Amino acid sequence: MGLSSNSNAVNVARAHIEAWANHDWDSAREALTPEVKVQVTTTGPFPPPVSTVGVEDYIVGLQAFAGAVVPGSVNELATIGDENNALVLLNVDADFGMGRTTLPGARLYLLDNGKIAHEQVVFFAAS
Repeated sequence: MGLSSNSNAVNVARAHIEAWANHDWDSAREALTPEVKVQVTTTGPFPPPVSTVGVEDYIVGLQAFAGAVVPGSVNELATIGDENNALVLLNVDADFGMGRTTLPGARLYLLDNGKIAHEQVVFFAAS
């Protein structure tokens, strides 16, 4: 299968995004391999860079971030992927205690046997 906006990896990524964005931590956890790797970066001071390995560390960080996401606020901008790789550009609304804000970002996924093995997240933090 070639590149598609509805590929296997894109569909896994979408389901995972919908799970954490709606605070369904069990479903978000089920989408991950035991040794999942995540790297988060931005050019601004928030959020701080993250690099973790393993489901437990991933979920702790995910809940710290996504707990502030307003359920139902995912706005998918673009997707592309194949069987094992997906790129999702999206916005979510979040409230970290300073009022609601929109967070644009890109998420790059690598699957292993249909589960997320590696995720790279880039946030665009406007000044």
